[in-house]
Amino acid sequence: MNREDFPLLKQDIIYFDNGATSLKPSILSETISDYYNNYSANAHRGDYNLSLKVDSLYENTRKIVKEFINARSIKEIVFTSGTTDSINKIVFGYFKNNLKQNDEIILSKSEHASNILPWMELADSLNLVIKYVDLDENNSITLDNIKKVVTPNTKVISLALITNVIGDIRPIKEIIEYAHKNNILVVGDAAQSIAHTKTDVIDLDIDFLAFSAHKMYGPTGVGIMYAKEELLNNMKPTTFGGGMNAMFSSDGVRIYSDIPTLFEAGTQNIAGIIGFGKVIEYLNNIGMDNIERYESELKEYALNKLNAINNIEIINPNTDSSIITFNYKDIFAQDLAIYLNKYNICVRAGNHCTKMLKEVIGIKNTCRISMSFYNTKEEIDKLIEVLKNPNIKEEII
Repeated sequence: MNREDFPLLKQDIIYFDNGATSLKPSILSETISDYYNNYSANAHRGDYNLSLKVDSLYENTRKIVKEFINARSIKEIVFTSGTTDSINKIVFGYFKNNLKQNDEIILSKSEHASNILPWMELADSLNLVIKYVDLDENNSITLDNIKKVVTPNTKVISLALITNVIGDIRPIKEIIEYAHKNNILVVGDAAQSIAHTKTDVIDLDIDFLAFSAHKMYGPTGVGIMYAKEELLNNMKPTTFGGGMNAMFSSDGVRIYSDIPTLFEAGTQNIAGIIGFGKVIEYLNNIGMDNIERYESELKEYALNKLNAINNIEIINPNTDSSIITFNYKDIFAQDLAIYLNKYNICVRAGNHCTKMLKEVIGIKNTCRISMSFYNTKEEIDKLIEVLKNPNIKEEII
């Protein structure tokens, strides 16, 4: 689908590392270049036409994001530098001021570092308790296992909507419904889900959501922190400076701006934010339902082909996302990735920033295929052909 929109694909590569970052359509570079070449003023700093144009396009992206995730208000959309920045703002801007000693946080051992390390830091500083929900036989999360770990002290559940190694699609709506009945807030890491499936924060009733532009065909250095308006109004900024204040004086008096500007101190990645808006419009034109349907078809096709290779071990054969994690018998994951690179096939190898997962699956390093709508069955066939090479081990040595 839409391969002609991605210039990098003209380099005769097969790109299966979309979980790390996606390729970028031409509309992104065109929009960013237009900003830098034709109206490169700051946002919310000037009273002249160039700056007013920037203000309009910058805030239009906020509106586009709001509609993309079906938030109630543009006030609930905060621009950040990415998922990591968003989660840190949530952890240290809200929960640092709303949790107390012995309160409990529920995570899983298949979470990305960005959804574990901030909580560990906060737990150390406030003497909180982190609990890890058990994974089932498919290394997935179930509502029943969530219920087993919840106690009266549980105050927050923080989970990825789709994980980046196992690729399990969590029953997040059911988890949220159960959590809210027990006065528990839910933080969602949407880094791996936002580009592949429709996201509706009102339908989910999720409290906080974090995601990055670069994993959904947008620029690096841009992310979104969503939170319900009432929660943002009880949240403190973690960065202070220009743009987020109304006034301050030498006697220490300071008045800060309203949300969402309160959380956007300093000059943001203006070009990236405006470009991100154009990319979301591009995705809307393709249709998220069409993307999800096509990627599901690719996943099934790839699994069937991989399962026919005797030496391939699929780590996540029963998950529904477009992520396939695997190893080749007696070949180190990074060596296999380097071998595939000889044929211009790009996959991820390593622990994928989920360093706790080995405690569950007993495997430290794996190869990962993460597909997108511009991938094809022909590319999968090429991967299979290369993996079936009878001299594969000799080539690696």
